[in-house]
Amino acid sequence: MSTASLPANPDPSPGPNHVAIIMDGNGRWAKARGLPRVAGHRRGADAVRRVVRGAGELGIPVITLFAFSTENWTRPADEVSDLMGLLRHYLRSELEELRKNGARLRVIGNRDGLASDIVADIADAENMTRGNSRIDVNICINYGSRDEILRATRSLARQVAAGELDVDRIDANLFERELLTAGVPDPDLLIRTSGEQRISNFLLWQCAYSELVFVDTLWPDFGKDDLERAIAEFRRRERRYGGVGG
Repeated sequence: MSTASLPANPDPSPGPNHVAIIMDGNGRWAKARGLPRVAGHRRGADAVRRVVRGAGELGIPVITLFAFSTENWTRPADEVSDLMGLLRHYLRSELEELRKNGARLRVIGNRDGLASDIVADIADAENMTRGNSRIDVNICINYGSRDEILRATRSLARQVAAGELDVDRIDANLFERELLTAGVPDPDLLIRTSGEQRISNFLLWQCAYSELVFVDTLWPDFGKDDLERAIAEFRRRERRYGGVGG
């Protein structure tokens, strides 16, 4: 990916309006420095703060961060415990930062698998930032896109079986209302850090027409400048949505 900066005089509405990020590389960042993996996750939390602030400064209306997947439960128990502890800390300590940035927080994922105190902290953080309107910050926790799609499908199937819904009424708009991201616009740009080039069960439905940008920077080192370079790459592309370009 080119390292060109943002255009000096960008198009009046070049986007992106929604940036999704797979935050990858915390473990490798720590290993390269001879540190335990949790040190990488802690530095990754600092990167979240930088990127949320930077996205607000760049005028991005929506940002979605992949923090913990349904598959991450298979990691060593001590690492999962450390990650849950960091999540608790973030939810309790970052409220003032979120308010200062005019950020409205929404946590997307299956809360049934989370500890009750974390669920309560999520509800508190969402309620306390509900009135903010500068930027929407969505954090995906205990989230997996295949599970999300299966849950949506089962919900619609139950409605059809109960006679509440005609199967012929099911279209993309109706299906999207059953997803955990209901009400959130689809991402224009999906960024993955650390050099890996896959989407790892993240927003599979929602990213059908997203532009994908893969960067080598490990997540703990990612900041506003990296975000700007990814946006510059996005703006160089022609989005055709399956049609013919100009």
